[in-house]
Amino acid sequence: MPEMPRPKNVVVVLLDSLNRHMVGAYGGDEFETPNLDRFAERSLRFDRHYTGSLPCMPARHDILCGSLDFLWKPWGSIEIWEEPITRRLRSNGVTTMLVSDHPHLFETGGENYHTDFGAWEYVRGHEDDPWRTVPDPSWVGAPAVDADPSWVARHYDISRTWFRSEEDFPGARTMSEAARWLAERAPSDTPFMLFIDEFDPHEPFDVPEPWMSRYDPEWTAPKIIWPPYLADAVGSGRLSEREARHIRANYGAKLSFIDHWFGKVLDALDTRQLWDDTAVIVCTDHGHYLGEHDIFGKPGVPVFEPLGHIPLMISWPGVAASTIDALTTTVDIFATLCDLFDVTVDQQTHGRSLLPLIEGTASSIRDFVLTGVWGRSVQLIAGDHKLVRQPRDGNRPLSMWSNRWSTMPIHAYPNIRLPLPDRRATLDFMPGSSVPVIRQPFGPDDVVPFWAQSPTTSAPDLMFNVVEDPTESSDLSSTSAYGQLVNLLGDALRELDAPDDQLDRLRLH
Repeated sequence: MPEMPRPKNVVVVLLDSLNRHMVGAYGGDEFETPNLDRFAERSLRFDRHYTGSLPCMPARHDILCGSLDFLWKPWGSIEIWEEPITRRLRSNGVTTMLVSDHPHLFETGGENYHTDFGAWEYVRGHEDDPWRTVPDPSWVGAPAVDADPSWVARHYDISRTWFRSEEDFPGARTMSEAARWLAERAPSDTPFMLFIDEFDPHEPFDVPEPWMSRYDPEWTAPKIIWPPYLADAVGSGRLSEREARHIRANYGAKLSFIDHWFGKVLDALDTRQLWDDTAVIVCTDHGHYLGEHDIFGKPGVPVFEPLGHIPLMISWPGVAASTIDALTTTVDIFATLCDLFDVTVDQQTHGRSLLPLIEGTASSIRDFVLTGVWGRSVQLIAGDHKLVRQPRDGNRPLSMWSNRWSTMPIHAYPNIRLPLPDRRATLDFMPGSSVPVIRQPFGPDDVVPFWAQSPTTSAPDLMFNVVEDPTESSDLSSTSAYGQLVNLLGDALRELDAPDDQLDRLRLH
C-alpha cells in the first residue's frame, strides 16, 4: 500500500474550557456551534480524547513540551531541561506563529511558552491581563452589558470598558488576527505551524448583545459573568437554581460568540485554499463544570467527564471525515506534531503519535490515560472504566519539582506567594535527564501551591464505567474490577517514573 502524502502545514486552534458535550458535532443541542460543526464535517472526530495535566498552563505544557506536568509540579514555565516543539521546528525551517489572548502565557508561571515561536501576536484585555489601570472615561455607548463585577477586583472589569464594538472583544480580535495571518502572511513555499491559543469560552462569560442574552432573554438583573468555583453549589444554597441556569446560559453565549469568530479562520483557509496541504487541529485544555454533579468552575473535586472528557477534531488532507474511538490524551498532540514534522526533543516525553490512527494503520495507540491536577486525586482511564484515586493521610508526602520556581499568580490575593524552597529541599533528577532539579517537600502544616490547597483527602475512591454510564452516576468501587484498576494505576505511575511520593500519598506501594 503506497504511503499517504502528509500535510506540509499545521494550524492548531485551542479553545480554552471548551465543553465537549456542548458542541453540536458531539451531540450537544443546548447551544449553537455552527462553525465547529462545519469544521467537523471535514474532520476526524476523536470520541475518547481526555485531558492529561490540568488546568490551563499544565495542559499547554503537555501540548508544547510533550511531558505530563501534573505529577511533578502544579503550574509553571518550561523548565531548563526541556525544549518545546517550537524550538525544533524553527531550527528545521518551519515558520511558527502564535496568536493568543491568553493572559497566563505572558505572566509569571507561563512567561516562556511563547518565546520560541518565530513570532507572536498578543491580543490584550482578557481576564486578568493588566492592560488598563482606569476605566475608559468615554464609555457611553460602549457595547459592554450591565454586569456584576467580580467579588474581588479584576483587571477585566476595567478592560471591558475599553471595548468599543463586538470586534474589540479579545476573542474576536484573536480570530481576526489569525485569519489575517493565514490570508496575507502565511508562507506558501515553506511549511508553517500557526498556533491559535484562544481563551474563550473561558470565563468571564462576557460578550456584547445580542449574544449576551441569546440563551437567557428573561434575565433582567445585571449579568453574572464571573462563575463561582463551587461544589454542592445549589444544594448548599450558595447558588440558586435560577442563577445556575443563568450562568450556564452565559457560557453558552460565549461559546456561540467564539464559534462565530472561529468561522473567520475557516473562511481564510477556504480563501487561501489551504485544506489540501494543511492539517487543522481543534482542541482544548479542559472543560468547565456548569452544574453537572452540582459543580461550577474547577474546584477541588475529581476530574469528572464534563471537565476531563474533551473534544479533539482534526482535518487531515486526503482523509475523509469519520470518528475514532481510540483512547487519546493531550500529550499525543505533541507527539503527532513531532512525527509529522520529523523532529525530536531531548526530554523524556509521554505522548503517542496520532498518525497511525489518522492514516488507518492502527486502531489504538495507548492502553491508559492518566489525568489530574497536581496535589489532588489522580484519574486513570483504561478500557471502559475510570478510577479516581484519592490521596491518603493528609495528602502527604508531596513534593514540587522545578528549577524555575514559579506558579500562577493569584491576582485577587497579590500577597499570597508560592512558598520558596527551604533547607529541606534536595536535588533530584527528572526521568531521562541529568540536569539537577530542586525537589521541595511539603509537610502536614505547610502552605502548598494554590491548586492543591483544597485536596479531597477524606473523600473515597470512585470508579465508573464511563462508556455505559457517561454521567458517572453509579460508583463501581466496590466491585472486583476496582482492585485491578488500582494495580494498573500503580503500574502506570511506575512506567512513567513518577515521583515516589505520588505512590506514597496514593498508597500504591
